[in-house]
Amino acid sequence: MKKVELFADGACSGNPGPGGWGAILRYNGHEKELSGGEAITTNNRMELIAVIEGLKALKEPCNVTVTSDSQYVCNGITKGWAEKWQKNNWIKSDKSKAKNTELWEELLNLIKKHNVTIIWVKGHNGHPENERCDRLAVAAAEKYKKI
Repeated sequence: MKKVELFADGACSGNPGPGGWGAILRYNGHEKELSGGEAITTNNRMELIAVIEGLKALKEPCNVTVTSDSQYVCNGITKGWAEKWQKNNWIKSDKSKAKNTELWEELLNLIKKHNVTIIWVKGHNGHPENERCDRLAVAAAEKYKKI
């Protein structure tokens, strides 16, 4: 299996508000930048979409190291929260309904196709790829401020 690095970040101006996501895929010395956004969204949705779109861009199963500054995304996967919510019909342990269920569903399905390792990094703390992803996400969100 190919070893791929995926760096991902989301941004939102207001929550909800115009938002963007950015991702960098790195394989064998080559990089690909991805980005997009929505006019009305939340930061957590953009964080999830950044990882989803990065994984969707892979053409075959890979060993993927995902680096994100989103504890929502990282903990949702590494601590098994999303799988528990799914098994409980998207109800969390506090009996409230989980948010972004369609995105979690998609992410869980994508993770099954790959061997995924999740790494959390502190945001806005000088991590070069995280900072690049943030710039991609903010630039994408800017496009939606004008709509």
